[in-house]
Amino acid sequence: MATSVLAGWAQIREDFAAFYRDLHTHPELSDQETRTAGLLAQRLRDAGFDEVVEGVGGTGVVGVVRSGEGPVVMLRADIDALPVQEKTGLPYASTVRARDGDGVQVPVMHACGHDMHAASLAAAATLLAQGREHWRGTVLVVFQPAEELATGARDMIADGLFERFPRPGIVLGQHVAPLPAGILGYGVGPVMASADSVNVTLHGRGGHGSRPESTIDPVLMAANVVTRLQGIVAREVPPAESAVVTVGRLQAGAKDNVIPDVAELGINIRAFSPAVRDLVRAAIERVVTGEAQTSGAPKPPEFTWFAAAPALVSDPDATETTVAAFVERFGGQRVMRMPQVNASEDVGVFGEAIGVPTVFWFWGGLETESTLAAFAQGRIDELPGNHSPFFAPEIEPTLTTGVEALITAATTWLDPAPL
Repeated sequence: MATSVLAGWAQIREDFAAFYRDLHTHPELSDQETRTAGLLAQRLRDAGFDEVVEGVGGTGVVGVVRSGEGPVVMLRADIDALPVQEKTGLPYASTVRARDGDGVQVPVMHACGHDMHAASLAAAATLLAQGREHWRGTVLVVFQPAEELATGARDMIADGLFERFPRPGIVLGQHVAPLPAGILGYGVGPVMASADSVNVTLHGRGGHGSRPESTIDPVLMAANVVTRLQGIVAREVPPAESAVVTVGRLQAGAKDNVIPDVAELGINIRAFSPAVRDLVRAAIERVVTGEAQTSGAPKPPEFTWFAAAPALVSDPDATETTVAAFVERFGGQRVMRMPQVNASEDVGVFGEAIGVPTVFWFWGGLETESTLAAFAQGRIDELPGNHSPFFAPEIEPTLTTGVEALITAATTWLDPAPL
């Protein structure tokens, strides 16, 4: 069935390669993906989709193509870019600047490969629509905004995704990664970590830098918090579990001889189990509150939790079935088991919301020979990874592999057309 659906790929491949380059040149930040969404919606209309709806959950796009009675299969791609200055030197590199959610002008780049995700899914959707005589069921295509904020999936669900459109029996998604182009990687069970961020405000009493005894110094308070937080993973998380606590932002004061009233911390955590996630969240609040009390803070610290995404769980049984189809199509040498990834993804929110399995995999986007050499020589950290200003997938074979993987996975869960 996949081979039949893919029969028309050679005729449209160059068109979608050009489409990918256009998306890469014109990235848009989270919740600002209006141009991208419009182009993707038009691609679905041109392909003959039965329904195409824009503006779902903000700037999301949903398409529905039917071919008789059968399973409902959801294919999802994220579409937002990052505030990163591109340094790839490509002829189609982004020079875009835009204002972020705080109104600050920033450079914009598809540094995480969402342009490749979108182009691959648009192409796969086109082929599935053109080849609907080969399968039976319904394909639900979801182009999701704001993955980088971990809000887009929930926004689409809150906007009635599963009430307004057919409810799927499985959610399928993929992510381009710093692997050799043409290679697929997968995991079973928790494959990507949960993510939570919190902004913390510590309150002190400011004054002259020459008279610290008359102040309650929130800078010292913040420094002690940063040091103490490192003990959470080292001494509270069981050694067999995994977690990360990162303080990515510490801001306080504006002048060297003035002790400020407040200090602010931006903290990010990752975990693979709900129990460890809850443990770390509670420990952060306990440590910060305890340090504030010990320092004599005039009022308790403030916590603002945001950007929460659960651990991404690739359903074991559904993953086994999908990976078997990948091995049959690509060969065992091109399909590899991967370790858990501490980065996060909100695609798991979709399946979790309606109690259906999610299957998620990675596929390589870096030049094959040099990347294999780097793997063999232990130089993996030298490769440009996601969120790097140097990250840009090789268009081929990355695009073709992404399209083939989506169609192979989709047709594994759709019914075949009767002979």
